[in-house]
Amino acid sequence: MELETIQLSQKTEQVRHQVRNFLKEEMEAGTFIPQCDSWLSKWDPEFSRKLGQRGWLGMTWPKQYGGQERTALERYVVTEELLAFGSPVAAHWFADRQTGPLLLRYGNEKQKSEILPRIARGEVFFSIGLSEPNTGSDLASISTNARKIDGGWLLNGSKIWTSGAHRSHYMVTLCRTSTKTDNRHEGLSQLMVDMSSSGVSVRPIHLMTGEHHFNEVFLEDVFVPDDMVVGTIGDGWKQSMAELAFERSGPERFLSTFPLLVELIRVLQQETTNEGGFTAVGRLVARLTTLREMSLGVAGLLEQGVSPDITAALVKDLGTQFECQIAEVARLLVSSSTRVANSRFKSLLADAVLHSPGFTLRGGTTEILRGIIARGVGIR
Repeated sequence: MELETIQLSQKTEQVRHQVRNFLKEEMEAGTFIPQCDSWLSKWDPEFSRKLGQRGWLGMTWPKQYGGQERTALERYVVTEELLAFGSPVAAHWFADRQTGPLLLRYGNEKQKSEILPRIARGEVFFSIGLSEPNTGSDLASISTNARKIDGGWLLNGSKIWTSGAHRSHYMVTLCRTSTKTDNRHEGLSQLMVDMSSSGVSVRPIHLMTGEHHFNEVFLEDVFVPDDMVVGTIGDGWKQSMAELAFERSGPERFLSTFPLLVELIRVLQQETTNEGGFTAVGRLVARLTTLREMSLGVAGLLEQGVSPDITAALVKDLGTQFECQIAEVARLLVSSSTRVANSRFKSLLADAVLHSPGFTLRGGTTEILRGIIARGVGIR
């Protein structure tokens, strides 16, 4: 699959400047302080509602479902600016990025008409129930199961690394709805679990920083009505893989530590004799440019209705390595200088270093992604 070079239109760039001006005003008003990894850990429902009021959530969706019918590239530049500023977008992130497109493609009319407009207004938040304890990266081995009963399904099992589950209204849950066969991808389905349901309990998993956004979710005889099944029973694997194309290819896969890169450049501008530092940053910027072009190319394919699973996996693999590299370059440059007094830089560096172990795990480990790429190019 060949990626085309994407040229952003004047209209698209106008959207970018609108978002940039809004973010500058919010920062000046003290609404938020730029953070690394803000799309996963910085939760601010009020900020999400402000974005919804401006039509910057659910941008590509039909107007009948609360969307704006804007292009995927217009949505891309909005996302890019939000990440570049390190703004607090975690509350709506999963719902806007992947649950909304999932429901548009596979959801029933009730789900689309009742839930999508609320996502677009920044009023309802989702978590993703994929990974499980004791399954590692082998998603097809999940044991969470749902048994058919009158009017719906009875769900039992547990999910882990569910970001924001303690604050979410719903969790899209991959589960087994029929007995395992030799083809483990068969018999899997997606159910939309109301997190306020009886039998749902959430246990926090704290980061090294003490922050809490990961969780383990326990499901004990949770009733899920038939109208909360997403798509077709038994098609859960196909649906989940399509959903992951949206998760793996966006700019959040290489911009999580971008605020740190910006501050690093500011620090180096004050140390005009640090030629090695400028050379290292030049390499980072060149790599960033390449990753951005790749990610834009994937956005262009999504605009055409193509599901670029392999290319998305490549963007995620290279992008998360790059995010870690920013943190490492910044750490090494600072360790060689005792004159850095930039407190924002120090704070961003600490965030980036402590968050970076998770970059190459979430959304698919590096090993899993390279397996997908290898199969796609026919060498596995």
